[in-house]
Amino acid sequence: MKLRLIVFLTVIQCGFINKVKAQNDKKPNIVWIVSEDNSKHYLKLYDKTGAATPNIEKLAETGVVFNNAFSNTPVCSAARSTLIASSYGPRLVTHYHRKIKQVPIPDGQQMFPAYLREAGYYTTNNSKEDYNIIKADDVWDESSKKATWKNRKKDQPFFHVFNIGTTHESRLHFTKEDVKKGTKTDQSKMFVQPNHPQTDLFRYTVARYHDKMQEMDAQLGAVVDELEKDGLLDETFIFYYGDHGGVLPGSKGYINEMGVHVPLVVHIPAKYKDLVSVKAGTRNDAFVSFVDFGATVLNIAGVDIPKKMDGKPFLGKNITEKDLKKRDETFSYTNRMDEKYDMVRAVRKGKFKYTRNFEPFNFDALMNNYRYKQLGYQQWIKLYKEGKLNKDQSKFFEPKQPEELYNVEEDPYELNNLANNPEYKEIVKSLRNNLNKRMCGLPDLSFYPEFYLINNAFDNPVAFGKKHKKDIKRYIKTANLMLMSFKDAKSKIIKSLNSNDPWVRYWALISASAFGDEAKELSATIKRISKTDSELVNRVRAAEFLGLIKAENPQEVMLNSLYESNDGVEALLILNSIVLMKDGKHQYKFTVDKSKIKAKVLDEPQVLRRLDYLSK
Repeated sequence: MKLRLIVFLTVIQCGFINKVKAQNDKKPNIVWIVSEDNSKHYLKLYDKTGAATPNIEKLAETGVVFNNAFSNTPVCSAARSTLIASSYGPRLVTHYHRKIKQVPIPDGQQMFPAYLREAGYYTTNNSKEDYNIIKADDVWDESSKKATWKNRKKDQPFFHVFNIGTTHESRLHFTKEDVKKGTKTDQSKMFVQPNHPQTDLFRYTVARYHDKMQEMDAQLGAVVDELEKDGLLDETFIFYYGDHGGVLPGSKGYINEMGVHVPLVVHIPAKYKDLVSVKAGTRNDAFVSFVDFGATVLNIAGVDIPKKMDGKPFLGKNITEKDLKKRDETFSYTNRMDEKYDMVRAVRKGKFKYTRNFEPFNFDALMNNYRYKQLGYQQWIKLYKEGKLNKDQSKFFEPKQPEELYNVEEDPYELNNLANNPEYKEIVKSLRNNLNKRMCGLPDLSFYPEFYLINNAFDNPVAFGKKHKKDIKRYIKTANLMLMSFKDAKSKIIKSLNSNDPWVRYWALISASAFGDEAKELSATIKRISKTDSELVNRVRAAEFLGLIKAENPQEVMLNSLYESNDGVEALLILNSIVLMKDGKHQYKFTVDKSKIKAKVLDEPQVLRRLDYLSK
């Protein structure tokens, strides 16, 4: 009898231990709630001029507010591709927007939710994807407007993404009639940033966006309420963030702080508070970027992070407060936004932001049809043409410097360029080296034109990058000639203009254009290139230089190159230069004969956008 009692008690004890172990082994749920196109500046939680967002603020009470969270790139498809791969766009060639051709995920790597599924998670996405990467079938259990965690098995952990489109840029495509209807938010109290016209239209636009922010906040609150109703709040990490910055003119599509500095609030569930080193109800200054988000989710879930991912976790196992304090850098990139090309990279370290404009003659206001649907953009350019803007408000419409340095704590709208100030010489040098090291290390494939990459690299971009790493380093070196004095750069540019490598010639031409009138003595060599180069885009870049310094009308070379092209993406790059010549300082006239353009070129939708603009 005594033996039976001992056996019975042992069984009960083992059952209790196993039950506790099962509870301890249960993985946390993870939810992302994502708003579209809003930088951190539109939330009072971050900025005193922002909108009140009570539900996000409530989430912050049980979580951590990251003061320095960044999208690596300022537009949807490129940002979401960085997120889903947890890898940098210029290495994978996922950073061109809109996608013309998707790329495969690198060999031996998966989109990060696939690793969660392998670990037993139920993965759902509601509903925007917008990846520039070919998606395999193993990423989501559900991805649709009906996707929900509710369809999982009993006690199965889940990862759920809920996208809110209420704050998307398209919500600012209002009409003059809409303006007359007014806003819920008091327009008279709206702050208009100093580089924008201080007009009633801009005050209306800000107020309208505040209305949308509050509407989005209510939608977020409904998702949190549903989790609470299902008894899941205490076992679910909730990330709220904006999918990139925006969305008033000069933000989305640009890697200034308004374009990439996003809100990030992470609710810490009571049952799993020991999984993270940060405490609920706090703010944290660690720099975290989209490239890190996937790795962080895997780390919280206890899933090994693949070595091929670029991202590093900022929450979860083995991440200490000390680790977070070391994080003080972010890397940003942009190339093509719809039909508009402009290659820009940036590194921010602490309060200093270094921006590298690889085509500084491409002023920010260069036509992008979708951007200019906003009445704010239309008014802004009208006032510029009428000479009614001050220096800061005019900056958007004028050529840039190859290098920019800003103290963004003192100058949040990046208006006072410190790059040429001798006091900041060492900071510029340090951040320039930081950026060059990053680009060489990836390597950054955008030192080849996009059309060349599509034809030669898109089947396996990472393998292509490894094979051509030395070439890319040479192109970076050629592009950086524009950072020297012309006296020191001259002989190197001449040598590069005569290189057998077409992409060395390409970057030598761009460097010459960056010097402008200083490089006039190179005109004879560059005129020859404009007539004889084997690459159409090099002829166009040569004509671009000659047009910028007003040595020769670029019309004939550019139009003939456009008509000769058999590649829609190559033609798109040519059209970018045509629009620059048309809308730039010298206002060259172009009459495009659409009948002379190859049918294959006209199959590219972005080409049609450019042609539509040029025909008006």
